[in-house]
Amino acid sequence: MAVQIKFLDNAPSQDTPKYATQGSAGVDLRAAVDEMCIKPSTTAIIPTGISIAVPVGYEAQVRSRSGLAAKHSVIVLNAPGTIDSDYRGEIKVIMTNLGQHDFHINKGDRIAQLVLTQYSSIDFIKVDTLNVTQRNQQGFGSTGIQ
Repeated sequence: MAVQIKFLDNAPSQDTPKYATQGSAGVDLRAAVDEMCIKPSTTAIIPTGISIAVPVGYEAQVRSRSGLAAKHSVIVLNAPGTIDSDYRGEIKVIMTNLGQHDFHINKGDRIAQLVLTQYSSIDFIKVDTLNVTQRNQQGFGSTGIQ
């Protein structure tokens, strides 16, 4: 599937995002800031310098990079963040530093992943009761899995 991409003036490069391996689900998003520091227990919005045209029936999901989470405790706060098919603005990443040390970002650093996912739209039907299931209204932890 082809997705249109626009490089903005602040883009770290004009290279289109690429999959790292044949089996990769996501492509890396890169920072479009010259230099930034995310202090412990703080959040920052990082521009990427790109915008895309997501096809109707799809969403682009912004997700944390596992290496940043494991090594630096830095995550995408609203992961997965959704980019709808009608949004044409710059992709920005909401990053939070859950670690104990400053996290420095430079232009071109890989900060998140982008995954394109197909979805179905649903119609809600108002009813007075729902069908009964074995679990029914039992909530958090009710299946015994910790």
